[in-house]
Amino acid sequence: MTFEPTVAPDSRPIRVRIAPSPTGDPHVGTAYIGLLNYLFAKQRGGKFVLRIEDTDRTRFVATSEHMIFEALKWVGLTWDEGPDVGGPFGPYRQSERTEIYREHAEILLANGTAYRSFETAEELEAMRQQQIAAKTPPRYNGAHRHLTPAQIDAYLAEGRPYTIRLKVPENTSTTFTDELRTAITFDHNNVDDQVLLKSDGYPTYHLANVVDDHLMQITDVIRAEEWISSTPKHVLLYNAFGWDLPRFWHMPLLRNVDKSKISKRKNPVSLVFYQQSGYLPQAMLNFLGLLGGGMAQPTEAEIVSKGLNTKEGDIFSLPEMLEKFDFKRISLGGPVFDLVKLKWLNGEYLRKLTPDEFFAALRTTILSDDYVRAIAPLVQARMETLGQFGDMTSFFFSDNISPPESVWLPKKRTFEETVAFAAEQLTALEAATWDATSIESALKTLGEAKQWSVKENFMLLRAILTGSLTSPPLTESLVVFGKSRSLDRLRRFLETQKKLANQRK
Repeated sequence: MTFEPTVAPDSRPIRVRIAPSPTGDPHVGTAYIGLLNYLFAKQRGGKFVLRIEDTDRTRFVATSEHMIFEALKWVGLTWDEGPDVGGPFGPYRQSERTEIYREHAEILLANGTAYRSFETAEELEAMRQQQIAAKTPPRYNGAHRHLTPAQIDAYLAEGRPYTIRLKVPENTSTTFTDELRTAITFDHNNVDDQVLLKSDGYPTYHLANVVDDHLMQITDVIRAEEWISSTPKHVLLYNAFGWDLPRFWHMPLLRNVDKSKISKRKNPVSLVFYQQSGYLPQAMLNFLGLLGGGMAQPTEAEIVSKGLNTKEGDIFSLPEMLEKFDFKRISLGGPVFDLVKLKWLNGEYLRKLTPDEFFAALRTTILSDDYVRAIAPLVQARMETLGQFGDMTSFFFSDNISPPESVWLPKKRTFEETVAFAAEQLTALEAATWDATSIESALKTLGEAKQWSVKENFMLLRAILTGSLTSPPLTESLVVFGKSRSLDRLRRFLETQKKLANQRK
């Protein structure tokens, strides 16, 4: 048997959403999907909604929500409804909707499409290890799917914690339509009885996502293609509640130049990085609009008649995107997040600025009062003339630092072990809270674990960040320079050394 879901009629007013999680710096992928949702809604007279999915409390970062708002506004996107602007379907933070999810989980328990699962974490881990040993895919085995009412009552009387799981129909399949693809079918034997409500009372992504999309009357779910494998679970939930489906549009994933999935290991993925590094928001928005192929390229006749070169056809504004962007043109091949192309675009926009606009752009980014004010105390005690400020702080303003091996390689360490330790520094700093005390603690803990002295440890990082063995206080400099830019400088150093190592072979 195959479940054929019902899709909502086209007559409903268009409503779309993006739903970022506040777990760190806002991702370029959020802006990419946000732009597509914005274009889809505005071209059709619809509403664009921003929802914050903050139910994963283990990864929650308190400052991240504000950063998401600011980064999306910086790139030029605005929303009709959201936590900061309100709307008729709020609240728009999932952490403020937990009672709604619990009520809906109870609905599924009552209609028999969900069940309580009382296994402990240790029992679930033992189950997983048995499956690994048997070389079968790790998944919940459904052991508590058929508990009797008496068994359930006994566990509840014990006060034993439980999760609520979806009862996936057995020996069947689910078919749904992706608007950019053909019909997609998933065999239920490959769909787990996923947890809907965790033992702490918080929903999983799947339950909260479906409940919110339905209650907020979302007509079109436009998201990255990595969610295709989750869509049958969502379809089953819509069916379990007896709700009409939205239309699903799964956008091709952003790729690195080598076609691998975009990741912070190969490219900066934080919108904050691009903002702090001096990219113009109109250039970033233009670049995101190029990805996927939805914009029509100028014809040969237009290029000749307007005196364009082919690259100039890649330059367009948000109003032009609203006029010309067509979802039917989107290519599924995977758009390349090409930093060379982004830098070229940014340069084109910089050259279009008037001298006053250019000065204003400098003063709002790398020459802002806040940035210079944060740098000044780090060097004041070391200076004899104001003219020395540039010499002592140049690394704060440089885009590229390439220290020679004689600067960063400790005398008693090999090239290989030093580069390996720098990679460990990157991992440690990625996980660190970005203040001087936390950074110093993370570095010292790493050094002790890897038997690197504090001097070797800090001098290596100082050389990578500043290009010199002398600089203002290291951890304070890292804080001022910012996490995104500091980590990017470390990544670029590692990439450079990797290329040099390959050349030596």
